[in-house]
Amino acid sequence: MSAATPPTERRVSARIGAISESATLAVDAKAKALKAAGRPVIGFGAGEPDFPTPGYIVEAAVEACRDPKYHRYTPAGGLPELKAAIAAKTLRDSGYEVDPAQVLVTNGGKQAIYEAFAAILDPGDEVIVPAPYWTTYPESIRLAGGVPVEVVADETTGYRVSVEQLEAARTERTKVVLFVSPSNPTGAVYSREDAEAIGRWAVEHGLWVLTDEIYEHLVYGDAVFTSLPALVPELREKCVVVNGVAKTYAMTGWRVGWILGPKDVVKAATNLQSHATSNVSNVAQVAALAAVSGNLDAVAEMRAAFDRRRRTIVRMLNEIDGVVCPTPEGAFYAYPSVKGLLGREIRGRRPRSSVELAALVLDEVEVAVVPGEAFGTPGYLRLSYALGDEDLVEGVSRMQKLLAEARD
Repeated sequence: MSAATPPTERRVSARIGAISESATLAVDAKAKALKAAGRPVIGFGAGEPDFPTPGYIVEAAVEACRDPKYHRYTPAGGLPELKAAIAAKTLRDSGYEVDPAQVLVTNGGKQAIYEAFAAILDPGDEVIVPAPYWTTYPESIRLAGGVPVEVVADETTGYRVSVEQLEAARTERTKVVLFVSPSNPTGAVYSREDAEAIGRWAVEHGLWVLTDEIYEHLVYGDAVFTSLPALVPELREKCVVVNGVAKTYAMTGWRVGWILGPKDVVKAATNLQSHATSNVSNVAQVAALAAVSGNLDAVAEMRAAFDRRRRTIVRMLNEIDGVVCPTPEGAFYAYPSVKGLLGREIRGRRPRSSVELAALVLDEVEVAVVPGEAFGTPGYLRLSYALGDEDLVEGVSRMQKLLAEARD
């Protein structure tokens, strides 16, 4: 008979046990479960385009399925032809020239982010993380042994941090600064001047920069995407870019991302991937090859729809008393402040946090939104407008009617 498990024995490691579930995926899963049960739930949770993957990309994948050469292992770092195409696409879209040896193809952007941090961080290294931040960044930093240091921006600055804020957060342990433009969850886009100032500050202090360019093609109005290593060439030996096909080409489920960076860092990350997952699905890689090698016509059509929805959701949210919603300049998220609603009575409840408010909205009018706590800034909600126009209007209309009932 085996001995009883000691009561103090930890069954899950402290490192993994400390990881939080992805809040955005959790909200999306709950919304889908309620929908499957027949409830008329409208979900603003997941950052997922409602468009199908363009047909020419799907056809490339179908052909790849039939080709026996893709039925076998391929190099862990990615198909050579895809790495070359990513390098060409990066020069075309960003003006940033890289060699295919500086490319690692990953299982989506999340793996790219984790492997990039794992390749450059040692235990105790600090990473400056502008907040509001996407939920995965701090968790990836911690998994890699690093320490996330938050620098908070709010709606008064369009959710953009300043060099002065970054400098105030810098310590002798700071190794990396995270730079994301366009931003998830806020849709903030840094001007060329502000981006350059941040890049030059990083160079001045010998810091690494990890920049996430996944929303590069989703900018609106007068906003312009700028790639930091193209803007500040002196940064290139200490800059890692992560990107992927998910948002631009409506390919979230295909799971193809990539890392661009100095060859030694990319080689280290490739070694890690060779033990973690080996190669990305060959069929998905061939689909990604068709995507990055093709034109951007389908992307332009999707961007026009997102732009229309962006203007609609901002207008409707700002019609709610107690809500302040800046106009996002990129990505497909609105990030309104709901601080003016907290503590007010709504149908017999007084939500004291954005978590409680989001729960109330889901319970009362069956609309799923993500609370700002998931992004490091309580008092806000994130709503993805990457859903159909009718659902968007219906969902926000339900919120308008519910929140109009708020009483002091």
